[in-house]
Amino acid sequence: MEAIQETNFSFPAQTGFYRGKVRDVYFFEDKIAIVATDRISAFDVVLPRPIPYKGQVLNQIAGLNLKATADIVPNWVLATPDANVTIGYHCEPYKVEMVIRGYLAGHAWREYKAGKRTVCGVSLPEGLQENDKLPSPIITPTTKADEGHDEDISRENIIANGIVSEKEYEQLEAYTRALFERGTQFAKERGLILVDTKYEFGQYKGEIYLIDEIHTPDSSRYFYLEGYQERQNSGEPQKQLSKEFVRQWLIEGGFQGKEGQAIPEMSDEVVAGISDRYIELYEAFTGQAFVKEDYTEVQERIKRCVEENIFSAKDYHN
Repeated sequence: MEAIQETNFSFPAQTGFYRGKVRDVYFFEDKIAIVATDRISAFDVVLPRPIPYKGQVLNQIAGLNLKATADIVPNWVLATPDANVTIGYHCEPYKVEMVIRGYLAGHAWREYKAGKRTVCGVSLPEGLQENDKLPSPIITPTTKADEGHDEDISRENIIANGIVSEKEYEQLEAYTRALFERGTQFAKERGLILVDTKYEFGQYKGEIYLIDEIHTPDSSRYFYLEGYQERQNSGEPQKQLSKEFVRQWLIEGGFQGKEGQAIPEMSDEVVAGISDRYIELYEAFTGQAFVKEDYTEVQERIKRCVEENIFSAKDYHN
C-alpha cells in the first residue's frame, strides 16, 4: 500500500524546513510550500503507518474551502498546483487555535461526561447528552504547542497572558464565527452537519490571515444530517465523517497518547479502512468522485511541482 510517509527535499532557494505532524513545510523567504503527506496523527501523536490518499483528500478539501471563504478573511494560499502541494505566504502564526463547537462531541463531551460544566471559561448547561446541539456555538481555544499536547485555555487567559492582544482576539473570534457559519451552510447543502472545527490565524505584513487547512476531516467533525435527530432521540451513535473514528479505534485499543501506552497494530485492513473513510468524506463533501493520483514517482512529481511554481505563484485574492 503505497503512501507518502515524508519528503526530504533540498531546493536551491530554500531558506528553511519544518516537519509538522502531517505536513512538510519548505520556506522560501516570504513564501512557503506545504506538502500534505499521508501521515496521520491522533492525540497529538503521529501514528506509525501513513494512510494512502489522505494527504490528497486534505489538501483538496482545504483548497476548496479556503477559496470559498476568502471573502470573509484573507488567507495564506497563492496556488494549489498539485494534489499534495499548496504554495502561499509565510505568515507569523498566533499561538492559539480557535476551536468552535456547535454540538457537544469529542473532547468537549469527554470533559462534560467527567463532570465539568465549564470548558475554556465557557459555561455549559446541565442535562446535555452526547452529540446534542448546543444553544449557540461556543469558542473553546487551545494553546498552539510547538511540541507535545495543545492545552485548553480561556479567552481571559489568552488576553491576560499577552498571547494575543484583546483587539486582535476580538477580531479572531469574529472571523471564527463567520467562518463557522459559512462552513455550516456549506455542509448543510451536502447533507452534513459541521459539528466542530478549528481555525488558525497568522499575520502577514501586519494583516490577519487565515492559515493552515480548514473544514477537513483532520480539523473538523461532521455528522450526516439525515437521521441525526432520530438517532439522537433513540440514544444511538451518530453517523459521522471525521477523524473521531480513528480516535475511538485507538481508545478501544487502550491508547490515548499518554505515557506508557502502546499504539494498537495498524494492519493493512485498518489502514485501508481509514483510507476509505477519508475518500468517503471527500466525495460526500464535494459531491464529486475522488480521483486517485498516481503514486508512481510521487516524490519526483512533488519536487518538480514546487520548483516550477514557488516563484510563479500569483495571489488569487486580487
